Amino acid sequence: MDLRVVRLIGVLVFFCFNQSNLMAQIVLSKSENVKFLALGDSYTIGESVAEADRWPEQLSAGLRSRGFQIEKPKIIATTGWRTDQLKQAIIDRNPGKDFGLVSLLIGVNNQYQKKPIEIYIKEFEELLKTAIQSANGRKERVLVVSIPDYGYTPFGESRLPDVSRELDQYNAINRDFALKFGVAYFNITEISRRGLAEPELVAGDKLHPSGRMYALWVAEILKSFQ
Repeated sequence: MDLRVVRLIGVLVFFCFNQSNLMAQIVLSKSENVKFLALGDSYTIGESVAEADRWPEQLSAGLRSRGFQIEKPKIIATTGWRTDQLKQAIIDRNPGKDFGLVSLLIGVNNQYQKKPIEIYIKEFEELLKTAIQSANGRKERVLVVSIPDYGYTPFGESRLPDVSRELDQYNAINRDFALKFGVAYFNITEISRRGLAEPELVAGDKLHPSGRMYALWVAEILKSFQ
């Protein structure tokens, strides 16, 4: 691992978990019809929960209840995707650059499959640039969500210390890029770490979040809207 990576991880792990969410305000107008693009993996597609319980769907519903005109989310996400697979899917599907809201949550499968963290650094930055482009360059319309900690599930409990440590490194990286590009960042990882103590927050597959946990994420994200 090169010096740049070591310094990035060492400094940003401290920064990430000693600061609150980067509550950059997401600016939407209630008079506009907003297209929502959600980019990610199993956490965005809502593995093991009903469609209405996916967090992008819950966020859309919450915004509608506040008077915003949000279209049904366009989701580009599949269980098991790494950053490279999400990049390719965006190229293949070519969703356009006219979205009024774009979210990005990716990286758990890079960690789970033991891919070099240097790849995540490179590809996450590229994906965040793509997310901003998808919002027609409006960074105030983009949000990054941290990777939840599956160590706090029955599936991951036996490897909890290693999983948590590695995901802290990944989340330090994605948070740093959110700060660099001036987009909103939401640390939902601490919510996910309630999974063993509050089993109702884990889906029936014993790995993914339940609709209840996603609702807690959405409550945090909604705080950045006015």
